[in-house]
Amino acid sequence: MKDFKAGNYINQGTYKSFQPELINREWKIDNMEVISLLDKANRHLGRLDMFSEYIPNIDLFISMHVLKEATQSSKIEGTQTNIEEALLDKEDVNIEKRNDWEEVQNYISALNKAVDSLNRLPFSSRLITETHETLLKGVRGTHKLPGHFRTSQNWIGGASINDATFVPPVYTSINTIMGDLENFAHNTDFFFPDLLKIALIHYQFETIHPFLDGNGRVGRLLITLYLIEKGILKKPILYLSDFFERNRTLYYGNLSRVREKDDITQWFKFFLVGLIETTQNGIETFDKILKLKSGVDSKIQTLGNRSANAFKLMNYLYKKPLVNAFKVSEITETSDATGYSLIKSLVELGILKEITGRKRKKIYAFSDYIDLF
Repeated sequence: MKDFKAGNYINQGTYKSFQPELINREWKIDNMEVISLLDKANRHLGRLDMFSEYIPNIDLFISMHVLKEATQSSKIEGTQTNIEEALLDKEDVNIEKRNDWEEVQNYISALNKAVDSLNRLPFSSRLITETHETLLKGVRGTHKLPGHFRTSQNWIGGASINDATFVPPVYTSINTIMGDLENFAHNTDFFFPDLLKIALIHYQFETIHPFLDGNGRVGRLLITLYLIEKGILKKPILYLSDFFERNRTLYYGNLSRVREKDDITQWFKFFLVGLIETTQNGIETFDKILKLKSGVDSKIQTLGNRSANAFKLMNYLYKKPLVNAFKVSEITETSDATGYSLIKSLVELGILKEITGRKRKKIYAFSDYIDLF
């Protein structure tokens, strides 16, 4: 977009804040590489969405997609919790890691709640603030106005605002520019491809930085919410945080390049490449899940009259692939002895692995499934 203007730096005395231009207007794409990538991204998203429709009980597998998104998006912000740790119950997490663990759990709750909220709320500032409130509830950012746009100046990088890497717009303008972002999301007067629309929305949101904390996580979460609201995806099965985390320098560099050089084209290319790569990985992951499930089902059939309980347990493990003996008994509604016996059989079949090395309070992992993520 040759006529794209990101905004202007405004002198605030000892620092300069960045005031973004409003985006709710007509845009024209004139770059053939972007158009080509857009076409490819749309085709891949269509394949992923169609693929997901034909997977029986797909909701079983969505939990792990959400968990991976939560750990990767939080990791970009410095939270050190991996998938295996995120699957643990709180009491099994080392005390020094519990804050990070709680932040990841909040992200999962925020995402799930936001997806459910799309049934009653449009993609809007209200949806965004409600999601932010869940994200920061009871964790390290709880004193930073959860669920409310900031009422003071924030900054990115640097020990103080005077040597900051970037200073977002003044707080008094947030309602106006967030309202403009919301109007742009729903504008049907001018056609603009949805994938480029959410790319621009994500950039604009990160530039506005409307909250005192949690802007990166909320901004990445908005991508999935937008794709669902627009009907591009029927299920929350696509998340870009893993791509952004693996390409973190390029992610931040391309966002900054928009503000510094008015180069939205390079950001569009990066975003679309991320969509294409992520959808390809998503299709491959679902394909591997189906093959793994088929192999596991065949093994369970050898258990005879105990196979019914084993299938009950597997339905739980596809959502949360860590379990202890007490939980097995609870899921299968059997005695502790029966639960232990079932675990022993699944270990012998190579489905479960004991991961603690302890004599008591052992935890078992559905490792082959975890490895797919």
